[in-house]
Amino acid sequence: MNSVLIAIVLIPIIEIYLFIKIGSQIGALITITLIFVTAILGIFYARYEGINTLRSGFMQLIKNELPVYEIISGAAITIAAVLLIIPGFATDIIGFLLIFPFTRNLILKMLSSKIQVKKSKNEKFIDGEYEDLKNEDDKKL
Repeated sequence: MNSVLIAIVLIPIIEIYLFIKIGSQIGALITITLIFVTAILGIFYARYEGINTLRSGFMQLIKNELPVYEIISGAAITIAAVLLIIPGFATDIIGFLLIFPFTRNLILKMLSSKIQVKKSKNEKFIDGEYEDLKNEDDKKL
């Protein structure tokens, strides 16, 4: 089954379960307030981290270096901001993990190592030799 379809089904189920469990422990009004507070704090911090990433990316460009890490980090911050906007505790936890630089670096390193392993398994090389026929035709003239 497609992992996106599974995520679309499981995420709301997990969020509803957490709403019920946490709401029964701390109360409905505090639960709703907590959801709004985490979303607002997360968006402000995402903006802060996004500006820092842009600044770092421009510094890389000034040094004539490709800002690869900054591009990937910016995408992770964007995903984190979206997760923080979506109401829920599980998405907020994942969003905050992606926003903080230390945990974002750990997550990106884990994902990049999995991509490298998967990429190396799918690579197939074909060895061969070739001749430049154009140069041989020029010699005959």
